[in-house]
Amino acid sequence: MNLKQVLKQIGRPAPVEKYLCHTFPDIISPAGLAEYQKESLRAIIERAYEHSPFYREKMTRAGVTPGEVVGLDLGRLPFTTKDELRGKPWVLLACEREDVSLIQVSTGTTGGEEIYIMNTWEDYYLREMATGYPVLVPIEPGDICLNALPYEMSSAGLAFHKTFMDSCQATVIPAGKGGAYSTPAKTVKLMRELQPTVAITSPSWAVTLHEAAVERAFDVAGLPLKRMWLTGEGCSPAFRERVEKIWGTVANFYYGSLECGAIGIECDAHNGYHLAGAHVFVEIVDQESGEVLEPGEIGEIVVTCLLRYDTPLLRYRTQDLGFIEPDPCRCGVALPRLHLRGRLTEQVVIQGVSFSPFYLEEFLMRIPEVGNWFQFVVNPAGSDVLRIRAEPAAGVSPSAELADTLASKMEFATGLSCGFEFVAKLPRPHGKTVRVVHQ
Repeated sequence: MNLKQVLKQIGRPAPVEKYLCHTFPDIISPAGLAEYQKESLRAIIERAYEHSPFYREKMTRAGVTPGEVVGLDLGRLPFTTKDELRGKPWVLLACEREDVSLIQVSTGTTGGEEIYIMNTWEDYYLREMATGYPVLVPIEPGDICLNALPYEMSSAGLAFHKTFMDSCQATVIPAGKGGAYSTPAKTVKLMRELQPTVAITSPSWAVTLHEAAVERAFDVAGLPLKRMWLTGEGCSPAFRERVEKIWGTVANFYYGSLECGAIGIECDAHNGYHLAGAHVFVEIVDQESGEVLEPGEIGEIVVTCLLRYDTPLLRYRTQDLGFIEPDPCRCGVALPRLHLRGRLTEQVVIQGVSFSPFYLEEFLMRIPEVGNWFQFVVNPAGSDVLRIRAEPAAGVSPSAELADTLASKMEFATGLSCGFEFVAKLPRPHGKTVRVVHQ
């Protein structure tokens, strides 16, 4: 009997038991999903109000009680922000400290003190449903999954390890990413000897592993990969195409976070992330007013977790930008799609206008003379010029003339005045790649 079978014999919260344990495939219909979300939201909001001092105080100050939150309209509930969680390990608890089984810590890429996310055994295992809708995550017994995500402190590596091994009953290689033992060379050796059929990593680490493989005369495109997932940091479609080319397989995006868990999964159509509606309820709000926006309108992504009862997270402001598209996808999965538009904290401001680095990266990665490593250099005092620092592509001889030509191409594509600088080699980070640097 595996862990999933054992857990089925243990009691679950009423919404989970009613909708997910027996008829999970049926809730993919919009009507069934909405009913599950309503009941789950009601139960978690009540739990937060009754057992979390943090949320009890927030709701009291906002003048709202759980009974006044109707259906899927969360507009009366206050937001939860990153600053409210920073440096406060136990702030979200709606249980006793001794009930906590797992503590994970933010990567710190958004600045400020660390954010700690606690999980009780029940929240982490008992109430965790497989994110693997068969179309979106077609992993099955017999697959060998290369998990090249960080295991230390963060949630990424361990979360996918659990999903692949238990929910999908596949084989996992815990390769990690940049730790003491998870060097690119060691990971290449594992790939050569174990021949994984699935890989998950970050976009930049996929390039780093490919470079290490080239140095060792190993062709990663020759692996029997049926698919790879890219997560942990964003990238443009053009960069993703480069990863697909060097790895010889389709690469889909996976969107989630330490605080929220799984949020969205991209299908092979590559047209937005299907929202993991059993795990999270997602709103798009105006960054200034906090007003909930209509489908198609770009705003800040706000997430409420639907499977976290002991450490509830309500209306969490992610600082990510995006919009929701409710129209059907050609892949057949009925879940709405989320389109990302970058982070509020990483926008490039040129001539007083904010640009997503993914938007700029899309044009840059369409230029074949540019390599896979680059930076957008921002002057904190403001600038009228988009400065680009990049490595040349393999076989390209850099020159001042070529730099001027590429600057002109970027200016034509973006409408921005551009400056271009070639460098021999940029640092290869073991953490998240930073594309926007301040100088």
